[in-house]
Amino acid sequence: MKRAHLFLIVLVVGIIFFFSPLYPVFSFEETRTNNPEVYYINVSKEQKFNIRFTHSIHLTDVLESYEITENNQIKLHSMEYEDVAVGMPAHAEEDQTLSYENGKYKLAYKNKILDNFTIYIGDIDMDLNFVYDGQTYNMKKSLHRGSSYLFEVKTISLFDKLRGAVMVYEK
Repeated sequence: MKRAHLFLIVLVVGIIFFFSPLYPVFSFEETRTNNPEVYYINVSKEQKFNIRFTHSIHLTDVLESYEITENNQIKLHSMEYEDVAVGMPAHAEEDQTLSYENGKYKLAYKNKILDNFTIYIGDIDMDLNFVYDGQTYNMKKSLHRGSSYLFEVKTISLFDKLRGAVMVYEK
């Protein structure tokens, strides 16, 4: 009788552990499809991350800097870029500052908080990297070109983690 009770307790604890949201991740969930694929990057103690890409018209790098908030929201800190022509801001709007230093523009945001955003993986041979905790993840190799992904920071269960794919960084 005691073994049956012990087995049930272990089983219930295991099920709770398996389905409880315990793991913070960066989540990339494919949109505009009936069977979305989900990719994860594990979140460590580091709260800051960057997205670096090559602008398809200017052919120069753009660096977006972000931070994870206490509520798993995304705080946009700044964008750095070299040219204000097509697609890049030439002036600051409310709650923004624009500066120019060492050949680069820096658009800084005072308090731009996002729950999530959609990122499009273009089918062109230009860099698109997610940089976090000293690692660089090539999003064009991990995610499907021509697809859109809902990007967010969230806490998931072991069950969810096993259903998704882990993005691999480049060495």
